[in-house]
Amino acid sequence: MAIRPNNLNTVKLTLEILKRIPRNRTISASELHEQLTAAGIDRSRRTIERQLELLIDQFDIECDSRSKPFGYRWKPQSSGLSLPTLNEQESLLLALAQHYLQNLLPASVMKSMDGFFQQARINLDPYTNTRLESEWLAKVRVVNESQPLLPPVIDAGVFEAVSTALYKNCWLTVDYENAAGKRSERNIMPLGLAQQGPRLYLVCRYDGFDNERSLAINRIKQATVSGINFKRPPEFSLRKYDDDGRFGFGEGQRITLSFCITKPAGQHLLESRLARDQKVVEHDDYYAITATVIDSGRLTWWLNGFGEQVWDVAKQL
Repeated sequence: MAIRPNNLNTVKLTLEILKRIPRNRTISASELHEQLTAAGIDRSRRTIERQLELLIDQFDIECDSRSKPFGYRWKPQSSGLSLPTLNEQESLLLALAQHYLQNLLPASVMKSMDGFFQQARINLDPYTNTRLESEWLAKVRVVNESQPLLPPVIDAGVFEAVSTALYKNCWLTVDYENAAGKRSERNIMPLGLAQQGPRLYLVCRYDGFDNERSLAINRIKQATVSGINFKRPPEFSLRKYDDDGRFGFGEGQRITLSFCITKPAGQHLLESRLARDQKVVEHDDYYAITATVIDSGRLTWWLNGFGEQVWDVAKQL
């Protein structure tokens, strides 16, 4: 017998609620409402509260009425929902994803996944039987290539608006303050999000222009999603934007770079080449290196960072 659409929607809502009810802590109806809304399930908080009241009678779920708002969780001896749950490997993957990808996923996605992230952390608690998986989190780390800097403060509301507009291809109105302290309001077409060290940048086009520019998200003072969609420019590629050195103050100009570098300072370039066509001529105490690269301010700063250990720098178009 086929399930009627209304009944099917109720079943789906019930399953989504049950998946998000934790075992070792409580969750409120407001938290569930927020997670479900972020996951694209549009129901009122009152509907969720009514559904929770029904689930208490049908499942091993308890309500802590002493807390305000009420908190819900599975009873200690309950087997929980008989659906596939996170295993140790999946919990480890989610814990790493939350740590390293939280700024590169839409805020709504992160919010809708909050219950799963919390379950992953509980599964990896060092006092559980997942000792090896728990230890792994302390065995891996992404390290800085330069002096570590604290990330600039980003307004949570701004980031949510930016990621929502980027995700849904909607025009965005921003109040932006540039490095010189000048503020202006612009309608922009968000095209890409990039993390460079501790900083986040939004690649966009200003309304009425067809060129791209990068805005530091921490300099966006206010952001409002317009609700008006745009057609994403088919010629734009975030990878090409990066390859052209645009995040390193370049304009995509390819040059033939040549320079000499002392052996101690240049040894790493034999292992991590500047380009696939890099050529190295070895001398007694230095290397002569030639490679085709993108000319940029970042390249100049990198060369200057070697001081007197680099000389005879030449750039040819």
